[in-house]
Amino acid sequence: MLELTVELGERSYPIFIGQSLFDDAGRLTSYIGKCRPVIISNETVAPLYLASLLDKLAPLSPLHFIIPDGEQYKSLDWFERINAFLLDHNCGRDTCLLALGGGVIGDLTGFVAACYQRGVPFIQLPTTLLSQVDSSVGGKTAVNHPLGKNMIGAFYQPQAVFIDTNTLSTLPSREFAAGMAEVIKYGFIHDAEFLNELSEKRDVLRALDTATLTQVIHRCCQIKADIVGQDEKESGLRALLNLGHTFGHAIEAEQGYGVWLHGEAVGAGMVLALQLAHLRGDISNDELEKAVALIASFDLPTSAPETMTADDFLRHMRKDKKNQRGKIRFIVPTGIGQCALVDDVTDEMVVQLIGR
Repeated sequence: MLELTVELGERSYPIFIGQSLFDDAGRLTSYIGKCRPVIISNETVAPLYLASLLDKLAPLSPLHFIIPDGEQYKSLDWFERINAFLLDHNCGRDTCLLALGGGVIGDLTGFVAACYQRGVPFIQLPTTLLSQVDSSVGGKTAVNHPLGKNMIGAFYQPQAVFIDTNTLSTLPSREFAAGMAEVIKYGFIHDAEFLNELSEKRDVLRALDTATLTQVIHRCCQIKADIVGQDEKESGLRALLNLGHTFGHAIEAEQGYGVWLHGEAVGAGMVLALQLAHLRGDISNDELEKAVALIASFDLPTSAPETMTADDFLRHMRKDKKNQRGKIRFIVPTGIGQCALVDDVTDEMVVQLIGR
């Protein structure tokens, strides 16, 4: 097992990475404490792991609430339903929510935890590669709105993150590819050598080699933990973690939440960000081609939906959370392994980029 810490003073918390962590009842209950656990999961994940977890937590009289599986359920409606469940079962502030699932479950559960009775503790139990390397770490919680992704939420940190790598053995290949988009992202923003390693180990990663995956997950979590420790609420540095997301969120909102997986939209969004960097003269054509080839090698889309125009992108991107004073702000690579937040991209450049 590997362990690291998100350093946030009194709100610091550990990330545990290894096999069979969901079976470690002693370690898990040490972070639940004297609280009553309530497990939030979905219809896909619950049949795989819920019964075992309920059995291990039986002395604490756990409750559970199951939602349908899909990005479209990360909504105010299901936020309200979970709160109603907690109220109906007389859950007090001595309640600890456990997010058992992918990014949707983690984001939704965390937002409920941030709001229910003005804040109750929660623990992340991420079961997808994407949630393990990204959304379970850093305390971003939110729900989607038809007018924008993750526009309603809160910064609220978990008590701990338990990344059980055994869960990846049941992950569909499409979900694994989506997770790799967030893995690749860390290389583009922070570590060019990491990109080389991903390219060299592509086949081993796709074969779900446990040792390799554990090291890759640890590297991603360490990069994110370091950035979050410096900029918890995204006032500057943390915004770089949104590489590909400005374009990607527009794709998700326009296509309908759940039509494209988040990681798929980020993959295409990173390609657009790389093309924008090339258009600005920040990276060479050779760098662009190699970067796009890496993204494609993990079965990720490398182009925007053919049905989307530049106007479609701009309409959604004008609601992006990074914007300031009416200006759309983009994360663009200024080289492979480094990025910058810029606000001088014109609508005409976006039109040129999208081509329609």
